Formats: sequence, C-alpha cells, structure tokens
Amino acid sequence: MNEALMDHATETIKVGSKSFAAAATLFPADVRRSVLMLYAWCRHCDDVVDGQELGFAPAAAAPAHDAYAELATLEEQTRRAYAGEPMTEPAFAAFQEVALGHAIAPQYAYDHLAGFAMDVHDAQYETIDDTLRYCYHVAGVVGLMMSTIMGAKDADVLDRACDLGLAFQLTNIARDIVADADIGRCYLPAAWLREAGIPPSELALPEHRAALATVAARLVDYAEPYYDSANEGIVALPLRSAWAIATARNVYRQIGIEVKARGAHAWDERVGTSKAAKLWLLAKGGVSALTSRLRKMQPRPAGLWQRPPPERRRAEDGLRAPRHAAPAAGA
Repeated sequence: MNEALMDHATETIKVGSKSFAAAATLFPADVRRSVLMLYAWCRHCDDVVDGQELGFAPAAAAPAHDAYAELATLEEQTRRAYAGEPMTEPAFAAFQEVALGHAIAPQYAYDHLAGFAMDVHDAQYETIDDTLRYCYHVAGVVGLMMSTIMGAKDADVLDRACDLGLAFQLTNIARDIVADADIGRCYLPAAWLREAGIPPSELALPEHRAALATVAARLVDYAEPYYDSANEGIVALPLRSAWAIATARNVYRQIGIEVKARGAHAWDERVGTSKAAKLWLLAKGGVSALTSRLRKMQPRPAGLWQRPPPERRRAEDGLRAPRHAAPAAGA
C-alpha cells in the first residue's frame, strides 16, 4: 500500500506540475515522500471540485458534476482522515499518512478546502486584498503545511512559507488569465480591470490583450516582495529543503518574468520554463541555499499582506470546518 501511494503521488506531480516536480527531487527522501503525498491530495481536491482530472477537463461523456456535493464529500473525507479511519481513496490515504505523521493542523486542511469553496460559490475579487485572501487559501496554506513537514513551526518562518504560496498563486493567475476566463473565472482585482478599461465579460477577447498585458505585469510586479520575503525564510530550513524551496521559487518566479516579457502574446501558449532553464535555476537555488547558511533572516516588510488568525479566517470566509472536525491544534 505504501509503495502504491508513493507511485500515485509521483505520477500526480509529474503530470500536474512539471515546475514543482523538478524542485521536489531535491528534498531528502523522507521529506520528498510527504511533500509529494501532500501535493497529490491538493491536486485531487482541486480536480474533484472542478470536475477535472490532473487539471484537465474530463471527457464530454463524464457524468454530471455537482461541485457543492463534491466539496461536502471532501470535507467529510478530511474529517475521517484526521479521525484515523481507513481511507480507500489513494489521495486521502496519502494525506492521512502525512497529516497524522507530521501533526499538520486540521485548520490548515480546512482552510485549503475553503479556497475551493470560494470557486464553488463564485467569489468576487474587488481589490488585491481580496485576491490575496484567495491566494492564501489555495496556495499560502499549502506553504504552511509543507513547512510543517520540513519541521519549521516558528511563526516568522511560517509567514515566509505563506508568502511563497501567495507569490506562486499570483504568478499562476497572471499566466492563466485567459484560460481561467474561458471557464468563467477571474481572480484579478475588478478595480484593476476598471482602471485598464477591460470589461470582465470581455477579458479573453483579443482586442484587450495589450491592456491585459499591463494588468498581468502589475500582478507579476506585485508578487516580487513576496518572493523576496520567501527567500529570507530558507535560512531556517535544513540545507536540502532550502535548496528545493529556493529552486521552486526561482522556477515559478521565472514564469512570471516570462509572462511579463511576452506582453500581449503571453497567452498565445502556456508559459513554462525549458529543461535548460530549470537546470540553471536549480544551480542558482543551490547557491542561494548554501549562502543562506551564512546569514540571518531579516525582518518581514510591514506592508505585506498578513495571514489572519484562525478565528478571523472563519468569520471572513463564512465557512467552518465540519462540526465533528478534529480541533485545530497549533493553528
């Protein structure tokens, strides 16, 4: 069963995220196993809510999809996983091993599911803070869970892990603006679109590409302080983990740089990084990890978006973990 879980997790990340798959090979074996299993669960939940498979739309003959029911099922399965009940779904069996083995706070898992609930409920994003709140749920909290796996529990370090997730998601949003618009989703601040003169209903139209490029560039630039903050956090990680995280940071950041450089042509094809570029960024990440041994973590800039405490998260989202969920120890 353990070998089958690892095979499932490895295949999931290979198909679902080539960028992170490259960086994940740098983790020590035990950390890599847990990281891949956590990714498999995150990917599974995302696909279930969207009615997709590894980020791709299912065949036209697939059965009708009820996102509300699927979300409720995910919440219940998460509760059962934390309760130690037997898991038959591979992604949840993998998650159970990681969550219980590393004492990942249940609130982190429910916070992540709350991000998918925002999609299900067609949440609207008026300001960049609204967008960042979404980024926290779908990516920032993943950074918190991964940091727990790597043994980092200090609040300052967790803030940096959250910052990296925010930066990743801002990059993803910039890269996928048109693809998201094609399925009726927009994570860009509505205020930014108004300033650029782009009606949300016309986001994907070619005539708005030049204006859209300015909005995407603005988002890429907005991610930079979060990438910088995350780079400070690798100081507190073991060397191999620091190398992996620094490499992932470099690869995702490069995607944003490429989106900005392509301008109006950024959405002609999906932006990625070549194998040669990944090797260069991997080497660069190694240098960053090594030099991080010689410095101390600098204070986090005061102007960055701050992850809210658990009580405020529940109040803002209007969502709570299932009534019988395990307590959010350490959240």
